[in-house]
Amino acid sequence: MDRTQRTARMPARPRAERGAANRRGGEMAEEAVALHYMGRGCRVLARRWRSAAGEIDLVVQDGETVVAVEVKRASTHDTAALRLSQRQRERLCAALALFCEGQDAAGAPAGRRFDLALVDGMGRVELYPNAWGEDW
Repeated sequence: MDRTQRTARMPARPRAERGAANRRGGEMAEEAVALHYMGRGCRVLARRWRSAAGEIDLVVQDGETVVAVEVKRASTHDTAALRLSQRQRERLCAALALFCEGQDAAGAPAGRRFDLALVDGMGRVELYPNAWGEDW
């Protein structure tokens, strides 16, 4: 089937509708990942935390470590993994530094980690702890 035939059969949804659907899908993926971490005994510190450096999808505390979790959603885990760019990793590193600066020094976790969470079209979560570091 070529593009013309596909378009004739399936009219394109309005941009606002596609955006809302993508936003809901992203929120559902982030919720699934948060539940996964909580099931492992981690505490969610923030969701969609925003700073001048960028946004962190989830910030969780895993023991004495604060973890920035980047959630990627696609039809397959492999496709989702390809959606994380070097620029995004750099922004997450800077954003986590700002998040940690804002924490009470007495109660702040000792370590930092960057995890990648992939969610496929079936809602299955695959975690990659310590997927990259600040020196990448």
